[in-house]
Amino acid sequence: MALRWYTLVVDCHDVAAQAWWWAQVMDWKIVHQADDEAVILPSWVTLEMLDEIPWERQGPGMVFVSVPEGKSVKNRLHIDLAPHTSQDRAAEIQRLLDLGATRVDVGQDDGEAVATWVVLADPEGNEFCVLSSRDR
Repeated sequence: MALRWYTLVVDCHDVAAQAWWWAQVMDWKIVHQADDEAVILPSWVTLEMLDEIPWERQGPGMVFVSVPEGKSVKNRLHIDLAPHTSQDRAAEIQRLLDLGATRVDVGQDDGEAVATWVVLADPEGNEFCVLSSRDR
């Protein structure tokens, strides 16, 4: 028996803003929103489709939950995003910066990292990486 990766949960102060921001980044949609929680799923997924996709083949969503404390240290877990080889990686990084991401230093060697990944943070400081372009 195996468990299914169901969601990635992001603690935050502004649930609505974080859900909107990540939905823009991923080209996903908000499917549930309350004062203390919001859920985003890939744009192509409909709730009706979920009834037809086998449980173990359904991809994870992202859930944003309200917490009182702020972020104080580097994430122990982070998301790696990658553009397709047909996309302009630099343009995607600039798009994220224009949406409100910031470049962050988590101790990476900039000479090595620039070619293969860039470390950014979302508007509430959660780090994530943009990798080099991939076709798989």
